[in-house]
Amino acid sequence: MNMVDLGPQTRILARLAESVADEQLTAPTPCPDLAVRSLLGHIQMLSVAFRDAARKDLGTTTDTNPTAAIPDIGPGWRAELPKALDELADAWREPAAWTGTTRAGGVNLPGEVAGAVVADELVIHGWDLARAIGRPYAPDPAALDSAHGFLLAAAEDPNRGGGLFGPVVPVPPEAPLLDRAVGLSGRNPGWRPE
Repeated sequence: MNMVDLGPQTRILARLAESVADEQLTAPTPCPDLAVRSLLGHIQMLSVAFRDAARKDLGTTTDTNPTAAIPDIGPGWRAELPKALDELADAWREPAAWTGTTRAGGVNLPGEVAGAVVADELVIHGWDLARAIGRPYAPDPAALDSAHGFLLAAAEDPNRGGGLFGPVVPVPPEAPLLDRAVGLSGRNPGWRPE
């Protein structure tokens, strides 16, 4: 079992979200068809879903397909998102979260895999948000290692035919680990808003 404390990464993501100006909510992100407000909505939704997945509290939040609708934020998002991120990190500090079977996005998966998925989501969406709003970004090293390992395994899986979230973007092997993870996620590490 490869437990990762997600707290450092959720705090990084919460600080990034806190720095989003209201006028940036409609800005584009590296996620096709998602403006900053939708990306924030997705992060909030996945935080609740993976919190419940860690707790094995399966139901509506863990059964909802994340691509079923474009997410959005509500008027209280500035208080709700950091709270959801804190609860997510707390839930994944429990060793039981990393064992057995759970569900997220309507998919049953081992707890350890769900933990790697959420580390990946937090790291890559942190990069998405930072790029969209023009902020520097340095993810938590442990979360980044977990995300990179998960993305690399997915890209090398012959049953998947490439990257997990789109075709892998080639990145030089000597590039920083974050750039390599971003490329494995199907994003161009050089992405900038137009």
